[in-house]
Amino acid sequence: MGTRPAASAPPDAAAEGFRQARDARRAELAEDYVELIAELIGTGGEARQVDIAARLGVAQPTVAKMLKRLAEEGLVQQRPYRGVFLTAAGEAMAARARTRHHVVETFLCALGVSPAAARRDSEGIEHHVSDETLAAMARFTARAAKVRGKG
Repeated sequence: MGTRPAASAPPDAAAEGFRQARDARRAELAEDYVELIAELIGTGGEARQVDIAARLGVAQPTVAKMLKRLAEEGLVQQRPYRGVFLTAAGEAMAARARTRHHVVETFLCALGVSPAAARRDSEGIEHHVSDETLAAMARFTARAAKVRGKG
């Protein structure tokens, strides 16, 4: 069928896995915020702190702190009395996050996971898979769609 992972990875490989997980956790919050901001702008024309807080289920001061960090990283711009807007870098990050989310969600559905569970589960998985794994998920999904199409 395929290759099985080794029972235990060499120390260097294990360290790389932990490093990748730490990097993913650091990026995860920023990606979630810019993806949500893009969605709010796309559906309502603006992204306001109060709306971001409500959608994420966090307090407005938490959102304010994160938006400050995102602005310092060049991902968002805040305009007094006008809400939050994505910079070009923020838009690019949001597009990448949406694509990753879609690939993972579609893959999970192709495995037979319910759409509701796939939507929830993909929210975390999308940040933690490598580009290699994401590409394999996309290939699997494409093959599964061809098979279903030939029915």
